[in-house]
Amino acid sequence: MEIIQTTDIAKIYKMGNQVVEALKTISISIDKGEYVAFMGPSGSGKSTLMNIVGCLDTPSSGTYILNNNDVSRLTENELAEIRNKEIGFVFQTFNLLPRSSALENVELPLVYAGLRKSERRERAMAALESVDLADRITHKPNELSGGQRQRVAVARALVNDPSIILADEPTGNLDTKTSYGIMDLFHKLHEMGNTIIMVTHEEDIASYAHRVVRLRDGLVEEDFENKDIRKPEPV
Repeated sequence: MEIIQTTDIAKIYKMGNQVVEALKTISISIDKGEYVAFMGPSGSGKSTLMNIVGCLDTPSSGTYILNNNDVSRLTENELAEIRNKEIGFVFQTFNLLPRSSALENVELPLVYAGLRKSERRERAMAALESVDLADRITHKPNELSGGQRQRVAVARALVNDPSIILADEPTGNLDTKTSYGIMDLFHKLHEMGNTIIMVTHEEDIASYAHRVVRLRDGLVEEDFENKDIRKPEPV
């Protein structure tokens, strides 16, 4: 079942007298349950594409259908509502609230969704258990390692049961061993049926994805099935 369909989307930025074509006619479709990596050098358009797919921005032209909703022309408020309901974000910098516990950080999207406290707590606990952090629920971010902080961020992304998990350079601030631990977690989440879209410039991290979309100069240069998927390290 198709969950993402972009048709000829383009994004143009005007900077003074200069016009920058960040994306030029991008058409891609992603099915439910896929695990896709967006790759490309700096300036290729991968971050712009991620922002549009993640409903953080809208295309200048073309259409974007997310889970049967045309989100191409929504207002800021409408985009915010779709983001909170449909997309779980995992960022390179974790984006955790420093004075809140792991549990409180994971509950945050549910606060915006208007759930009552008991249900928020139950779902946040379940999300933290799914990333092996049930014993760290009261810890604040500065009491956690980088890998644990990213696991909290993944739990927060999962807690709303989103249509897609969107990970922007999810291992960018982590050492190699911790990075592979996070990628093992994404592998597990994908096996559980989650749709994962990851933006990365690192080949070894992209090798975990089942499909790779390479961008260059605002166009899709390659879109191929990964025949040599990297599997988690044996424990």
